[in-house]
Order: sequence, then C-alpha cells, then structure tokens
Amino acid sequence: MTDSIRLDGRVAVVTGAAGVIGAATIRLLAARGARIVAIDRREPDLKSAIADLPASAEALAIAADVTDEDQVRAYVRSACERFGTIDVFFNNAGVEGEIKSITDYPLDAFRRVLDVNVVGVFLGLKHVLPVMLKQNRGSIINTASIAGLIGSPQIAVYSASKHAVIGLTKSAAWECTGTDVRVNCVCPGLIDSRMLSAIIEGRSGAHVPSDKIVDRVPARRLGQGSEVASIVAFLASDDASYVSGAAYTVDGGRTAA
Repeated sequence: MTDSIRLDGRVAVVTGAAGVIGAATIRLLAARGARIVAIDRREPDLKSAIADLPASAEALAIAADVTDEDQVRAYVRSACERFGTIDVFFNNAGVEGEIKSITDYPLDAFRRVLDVNVVGVFLGLKHVLPVMLKQNRGSIINTASIAGLIGSPQIAVYSASKHAVIGLTKSAAWECTGTDVRVNCVCPGLIDSRMLSAIIEGRSGAHVPSDKIVDRVPARRLGQGSEVASIVAFLASDDASYVSGAAYTVDGGRTAA
C-alpha cells in the first residue's frame, strides 16, 4: 500500500537528533521524502544517527547546544542558508535531570533541567517561528511527556518542565492565529530508552524487570521510538492540516485512567 503521509522535499529540523526518539524520527521523515537538519550536542552520536539516511535526505548535521541562543540562531540560519526554508521543526531535545525528591533536589540541577527542557524549547520557537510565519506555512512539534500531564514522584522537576512545554505549545498555537503555521506537541509515555532506564534505576537504585515496569500500562509493553516518530510524521504532514495546539499522548494507554 502506498504511504499517504509524504513529506517530499520538505525541510525538517530535528533537535536531540542523536537520542532514541530523535534518531527514529529523522529516519522516518527521511524515508517519507524530507530533507534533514539534525541537531545535537553530541557530535559523534549525531554523525552516527545520520550515517544511514538516504542521499535524498541531503542530511546536514550541526552540533549545537539548544540552551545557547547564539547557537540556536546559528542552526536556524544554517538550515535556511542550505535549504532556503524550514517546513518542519521537531523541537525535541531534553534531559531527565536528577532523580530526587523535591526536598533533596539541588538548585543548580533544577535550573539545568529547566534550561534544556523549557528554555531550549522556547529558543527554538523564538527563532524558527519567524521563518515559518514569513512563508505562512510550517509545522512545529515540541516534545513534552506524559509527565507533563500527571504528577510523578522523584521527577517533579522534569514533570514541571514538561508541563511548561505543553503551555508553550498551546500559547504558540494561539500566536499563529490566522496563519498556516501549526504548533503541537507529543507526550511520550514509557519509551524503551536510556532516559527511561535512568529514571527507573534512579528511583529504585537497581535494575527493575520490564514486566514490573509495564504493570500500569494497558498495552503491557514499553513503547518504541519509532512509534513516537510516526505521530511526529503525521503532525508534520498535510494530513494534520486542522490540528494545532494539541498534545498527543503516545503511551500505550498509561494516562487513560
């Protein structure tokens, strides 16, 4: 069957491109015809993430820190200089921070999580939105989390940062009123990844069997980065032309209760 969700020739900028979700997303967007600008702080991992992309992706890898406004401005400028525009922006970079109770959480660690997860998303919006508003088209997808929808012990700071991402998403969507620029976010649940392992081991102090982890997930399994990527690709496409200001859960039913 022909894939109806095509992104042929569109320019997609993806931050956090070397992570599980970011790497899965650049692969899928490239497979659907997009040209890729991959952003991550970790240059070796970034090069590995783009190594197998098709030649049609014309992949451009840029090592950048999303918390540094000069570097954000520079990656947006580089994308536009190389491809002339930005059609899709997956504002995805994020960190889990320390796994501690609020009373034990160091202030510098708190600020670091907000700097990456909130300031980084804000700066991406600040510098990509003008490009899209000028051309009166584009799709931005921010990465939030189910932690942005519910509370959770020992990751209160991460949860607070992801609540903020949802707020930024909804507000940005309103600021694009009357245009063809859409802003949405994805809220991944328990995705098989380094971040999930770090959170679980930080809480328990030991490895926890996967069957214990998924007891409260109706799907009874961990999600895959590719499953988040599929929602990102949908939101990036014309099939989602009437979708803006939405928070899409990709959580196997975890937040259904």
